[in-house]
Amino acid sequence: MVRDPLPPESVAAGWALGVFVGCAVPFGIQLVISIPLAMMMRVSKIGATAGTFITNPVTIFVIYPMQTVIVNKLLFNGSLTFAHLVEIEWRWAVVRRLGAEVMVSFFLGGFLLAAVLTPIAYFTVKSVVKAYRRRVEARR
Repeated sequence: MVRDPLPPESVAAGWALGVFVGCAVPFGIQLVISIPLAMMMRVSKIGATAGTFITNPVTIFVIYPMQTVIVNKLLFNGSLTFAHLVEIEWRWAVVRRLGAEVMVSFFLGGFLLAAVLTPIAYFTVKSVVKAYRRRVEARR
């Protein structure tokens, strides 16, 4: 991240894009979306790739149920439980069979999580890259 030759804003934008896609797009097609978007936006492709790993084969078993339950409680009076959703095999075919309420809760939850985490990712990465580059410059 800190050695990416792009300006700090482009590095941070790439990471933020990756985090957004990682939260809002189902696992498995994230890279197919994030890399072309990074190329079109001329931001860090490495960051866009790495940022998508916010959801990975380990974290989806916590993140997906959590985002689904939160939105379900807000919109549908909480008919889904975290305990039930943790037991689900989070594959597209399985989630699709659970019905519209789960699908809507899942996708809106992903966008809600993305709306929270994307700016955090951008400003954190930008400050880390700038601080690293200042330290390197000071050593010279």
